[in-house]
Amino acid sequence: MNKLRQLDLNLLVTLDVLLSEHNVTRAAQRLNFSQPSVSVHLAKLREIFGDPLLLPGPRGMQPTARAEELREPLREALQALERAVAPGEGFDPATADNTWRIAATDATETAVLLPALPGLRAAAPGTRLAVVELAPTRIARQAEQGEIDLAFHTSHDAPPGLRQRVLFRERYVLVGRSGHPKLRRKPTPAQFCALEHVIVSPDGGGFRGVTDDALAAAGLQRRVALSVPHFLFMMSVLANTDMVAMLPSRLMRGSAALQVVEPPVDVPGYDMAMLWHERSHRDPAHQWLRDYLVNLV
Repeated sequence: MNKLRQLDLNLLVTLDVLLSEHNVTRAAQRLNFSQPSVSVHLAKLREIFGDPLLLPGPRGMQPTARAEELREPLREALQALERAVAPGEGFDPATADNTWRIAATDATETAVLLPALPGLRAAAPGTRLAVVELAPTRIARQAEQGEIDLAFHTSHDAPPGLRQRVLFRERYVLVGRSGHPKLRRKPTPAQFCALEHVIVSPDGGGFRGVTDDALAAAGLQRRVALSVPHFLFMMSVLANTDMVAMLPSRLMRGSAALQVVEPPVDVPGYDMAMLWHERSHRDPAHQWLRDYLVNLV
């Protein structure tokens, strides 16, 4: 370690060129140094290594045994350093083998990832995608530690410190089974409140949401009869009962078993955002994935 502290990069580069050229003048030309500067470097190297390193010979300077020992390790170390400081290579999705991990709810799996999947497989066939359950309280830590690459979360309550980009503005619609006898037309506020409602409660067991806040502001209250943790189960419940739910509109694309009605109460929508950590912000592969998803929606 003491010898390493005495060295600087210029000395190592000079030694590498000297071991290649066996000539101070030619080494100076390659390094764009003056000949005296190369000689000074060689003197410092001899002092540090306690060895002459290069000795005069009939065909230029000849390396000592110690110099020969240094040749290959020195060349490998300099090449590794060159690779480390070289500009990052561009990302080619056609040949990439990345594994991406994305945290999402089942609603954003359906609204964002499902439409994205065919194009993603076609553009980057060698990559893999792991979709993990969104845990809002763990997003920041997971992103910081590299456990996830992206997360889909509402913009207004996204964890601070993460980069974000809004993908779309979402609104709520009233949903029930096709042919629902009480959804043939837009219900009145009183009729809406009289229906049996289902709510998704990601944290488990909640019976109140943004719809209830909007109703309370108007002096109204609905009946929430069922609380479930996932949208997938909710959709089955709606298709097989007369229960209804307020759902994100994008979740309803292509669902023949369900029908959509405009609700009689104005429920604020939300911005769906893509979140990621600063550590991966400039990574070419990560940039490509983010741009692909943004362009899709």
